[in-house]
Amino acid sequence: MAKTTYHVPRGGLPPQSKRLADRAIFTESFAFIPGDVQTDIVTSFLPFWQETRLWVLARPLSGFAETFSHYLMEVGAGGGSQQPENDPAAQSVLFFVGGSATISFGGKQAELAPGSYVYLPAGLDWQLENTSSSPCHFHWIRKRYQPVEGIDPPDAFITTDAETTPIEMPDTDGVWATSRFVDPSDLRHDMHINIVTFQPGGKIPFAETHVMEHGLYVLQGRGVYYLNGRWIEVEPGDYMWLRAFCPQACYAAGKEPFRYLLYKDVNRHMPLTPFGNSL
Repeated sequence: MAKTTYHVPRGGLPPQSKRLADRAIFTESFAFIPGDVQTDIVTSFLPFWQETRLWVLARPLSGFAETFSHYLMEVGAGGGSQQPENDPAAQSVLFFVGGSATISFGGKQAELAPGSYVYLPAGLDWQLENTSSSPCHFHWIRKRYQPVEGIDPPDAFITTDAETTPIEMPDTDGVWATSRFVDPSDLRHDMHINIVTFQPGGKIPFAETHVMEHGLYVLQGRGVYYLNGRWIEVEPGDYMWLRAFCPQACYAAGKEPFRYLLYKDVNRHMPLTPFGNSL
């Protein structure tokens, strides 16, 4: 069985001798952000986070994808936050890809390492600290929770990639599988963050065209992705940001599993006024 790996950003800057022949793309239906453009000069900072920088991979944009933000976090030794979130309506998922940290909420603490998955409901008081001597890296996906009268909001939980059994897609002989950290029938949740795995040669054999917005971060392996009429070679660290109804398909092109972290919005009515506002 191939070893599971998770891409960790390198930062830095390319040398002045490098030729400008980049793969980055932004269109009306998708954005493709290669891993090698996630350099030091495009990092951001957040209030009340110490020894921390981040790459913002996705944020709500009117007329594009509007439901979520996606950060790739780098927290240095001794860094972290006692006030990580300033929006009480924002729920979060953290997925660790490098290093370690301690998370605290509800009077409990847990150690997080590569492969750790944390769901944090809206309004939860939580803290995170890197007590190690080296940086840690994790994905932080945020979405404003959409409550439904008569349905309780979900609880916080922690699990891991290794503890989550991939579910094989029907009629694929196991070459296409999805690690689902949340039961799809659990209507308390209005977003899913999954890991999709293709064994070498596996593919999506049709152009998916659907209402869910997506953020896809390549964790491991190589593939070729079809996005609204264009085929794009993708590798670890590359990010794809798709608005609703962008046609998409892919196939695994390397000798190891092709795996990506996938966001999608689910389980709620479509708003019938702009941005869900009342008339």
